[in-house]
Amino acid sequence: MIDLRSDTVTKPSEAMRAAMSVAEVGDDVYGDDATANSLEERVAALFGFESGLFTPTGSLANQLAIRQLVKPGEELITETFSHIVRAELGAGAAFSGITTRTWESPRGALKATDPLRIARPDSGPYQVSSTAIAVENTHNFGGGTVQPLDEIKNLRNESLKLGLTMHLDGARIWNAHVATGVSFLEYGKYFDTVSVCFSKGLGAPVGSMVLSNKERIASARIWRKRYGAGMRQIGMLAAAAHYALDNNIDRLAQDHSNARSLAQAVAAVAPKVVNPDEVDTNIVVLDLAGARTSASEINTQLKEAGILGSSIGPTTLRLVTHLDVSAADVAKVNSVLPELVERAFKA
Repeated sequence: MIDLRSDTVTKPSEAMRAAMSVAEVGDDVYGDDATANSLEERVAALFGFESGLFTPTGSLANQLAIRQLVKPGEELITETFSHIVRAELGAGAAFSGITTRTWESPRGALKATDPLRIARPDSGPYQVSSTAIAVENTHNFGGGTVQPLDEIKNLRNESLKLGLTMHLDGARIWNAHVATGVSFLEYGKYFDTVSVCFSKGLGAPVGSMVLSNKERIASARIWRKRYGAGMRQIGMLAAAAHYALDNNIDRLAQDHSNARSLAQAVAAVAPKVVNPDEVDTNIVVLDLAGARTSASEINTQLKEAGILGSSIGPTTLRLVTHLDVSAADVAKVNSVLPELVERAFKA
């Protein structure tokens, strides 16, 4: 099967497995895992932060971060279809008593004026006060959208005047970096907390990290344990992340090229379904509104042809390229998918 459901489905390469097998390990709850410690130091420095904390999932990294910025009963502002509010199952409310207010934007693209327009800091004793803004880069459900750096800068400058903090959900910040050339240090300096993921795009089997100053990370470490995610000999997982950082960032450009190829093939027969110029990175979202066949039905047809995708709504099909998808795989998908889409509008 050609698996385009997500870039989380990758298998560790033999070289990555070899690196994992020789990793130095220790009990991380006691702070004794040298490989995990070195990874935390490395990634924190990469983004210009004092400290980092390894977590098993990106959702946990996000939740630990926003807990440091938003008190129970206060408000986090983020885009309507961001991962934090759409795919983390209400964790901010369930775990931390955080309320959310959202803005909606095409493809999830950030315009600083949108969150600033709805922000309500220091709202007194009768209304909820906004205290933090979360930005997702790249934006998953927006189709891998890269957020404009100028908008991030503007949002940071204006939010500071309001006393608001900012969190970056950077699960796929690696893709944003490769697509734009903007350094990780540059991205990091506009945020108070950052989460990154090693198992999306980079090919590691498990792992994310939350980054911030020493005080916030010390608190996050306690909450990680409290949430049941204190881990022991995690050096093997950290070694996979080290390997991914060493070997799998630059090659993301191939994933981006493969995604554009998929979009171009579909656009050639159904130009309203996807605009290849809006495929910034490795995620292709097909808008099948008006088709006589649902996204789920097309997904079933793809599966019958040996291709796995994701129907993420009645008229929305998502395809994600990654390191286990070859040029030959893309060619096969391009020989099947356009015909199915074209037929869906003619059926």
